[in-house]
Amino acid sequence: MFPLGSVLFPTMVLPLHVFEPRYRALVEHCLAGEQEFGVCLISRGSEVGGGDTRTDIGTVAQIVDAEQFDDGRWALAAVGTRRIRVLAWLEDDPYPRAEVEDWIDEPPSTDLSAERDAAVDLLRQVIGLQNRLGHPAPPVDIDIDVDPTLASYQVATLSPLGAFDRQTLLATPDTASRLGQLSTMLREVEADLRAQADLG
Repeated sequence: MFPLGSVLFPTMVLPLHVFEPRYRALVEHCLAGEQEFGVCLISRGSEVGGGDTRTDIGTVAQIVDAEQFDDGRWALAAVGTRRIRVLAWLEDDPYPRAEVEDWIDEPPSTDLSAERDAAVDLLRQVIGLQNRLGHPAPPVDIDIDVDPTLASYQVATLSPLGAFDRQTLLATPDTASRLGQLSTMLREVEADLRAQADLG
């Protein structure tokens, strides 16, 4: 497990600079096997040194590129693949470990195209306001998958939300609920950005 100060969603790209000895050992272990590790949010504490408090819902990251430097550090690129629940945290020696189970979104029982489209439209409005205010933002015409579940994770990744809001979305049990939460959060962000634009 790799506890971080940020949330990883399925489909999201995760670049990592690995320098702590325990995480170098984790990388070497992963590269010798299935090239996967779990990522979870640190709810209290620091990424460096241990002693942190961690959330119990995370995401599996698949290593897609790894480069080791002469001093032993690693530069990694990984991609989130699926959600996991932590069943039990184990000893941190030689690196953080946990017993986990996959937590897969059940296929929606109803058509969520309208909910998907609403969340995507709100994201595009937010991106437009970010551009207007000169804030960093993804392209307004960025492609979002038509599949509502994948779209929910992509919109969450691209939205300007804090780590705890992102964790709430990751821990939302199903796609319909996640899309509803996203739309609520994005309306709040949009209102705040519009207020900033009006004040400007």
